[in-house]
Amino acid sequence: MKRVGRYRKYIRKIIARHSYLPAYGDAEVQQIFDTEHDHYQLVHTGWYESERLYGCILHLDIRDDRIWIQYDGTETGIADELAELGVPKEDIVLAYHPPYKRPYTGFGPDNQH
Repeated sequence: MKRVGRYRKYIRKIIARHSYLPAYGDAEVQQIFDTEHDHYQLVHTGWYESERLYGCILHLDIRDDRIWIQYDGTETGIADELAELGVPKEDIVLAYHPPYKRPYTGFGPDNQH
């Protein structure tokens, strides 16, 4: 349980680090933290001229004492950021990769590197 508490803190830190406004339009950045069910998102909403802006930038879950990165729309990727904070690579699952590819990513419980 201590580990999950640390993971929640690290996820908040990373979402805050990536919570900057786009350089265009009238946008809002929403940090979504569902700590009861361990779902976390970073979302942009708003308008650019007459076009609606909406996009998920990050979506992470904590399941089975691991961080599951469901979506990572950052330029650099956050898996390495989590590892730099002290999360073991075997506790970071790149859920956006199909299960058969995950052992070759260097992350997750079945990584081979």
